[in-house]
Amino acid sequence: MHPQREHIPLYIAAIGPKNLTQTGEIADGALLIFPSVEHLEETALSHLRAGREKAGRTMEGFDVCPTLPLAVGADKDVSALADMFRPYTALYVGGMGSPKQNFYNQLAQRMGYEKEAAEIQEKYLAGDKDGAAAAIPGRLIDETTLLGSVERIAERMQGYAAAGVTTLTLAPAGFTLEDRLASLRAGTEALERAGLA
Repeated sequence: MHPQREHIPLYIAAIGPKNLTQTGEIADGALLIFPSVEHLEETALSHLRAGREKAGRTMEGFDVCPTLPLAVGADKDVSALADMFRPYTALYVGGMGSPKQNFYNQLAQRMGYEKEAAEIQEKYLAGDKDGAAAAIPGRLIDETTLLGSVERIAERMQGYAAAGVTTLTLAPAGFTLEDRLASLRAGTEALERAGLA
């Protein structure tokens, strides 16, 4: 039996500054969640780079792999598309962890949503999930998802590539398998239009 490859790549799902630095130091790639292209450098890449430097390496060959929820529709409907992800965002920012230790909440704070993150968490942990979802700024959802037309999504994909993302994982929205496959096809088309396929 010979191995298919000499090296099995190690990817780590990391979110906080310390574990991102450690990921850069010991891993081959980072799996990111709630990645905002506008804040990617300070929330993830600078920490990954510090870890790579600590290990005597550069970012070359290191896979930056965020997961982005995807919903396709008219650009005028971006706000309604964002609403699809309110329960998901509220669960993570508001309910994943204790009031003192929620890494997703801390990430939202590092992106400049300190007040909003506190309100979302307070409502969610008090059992007001709808109130927590309503408290999420539409901008936070739009920054951490791919929403709108194929053209808008392609433009956002170009932004992620320019920021240093090397692999993009899409999480297509939809209530049925057919809906999710249609979203995935649109995401593939956007990737081609972006010149990244």
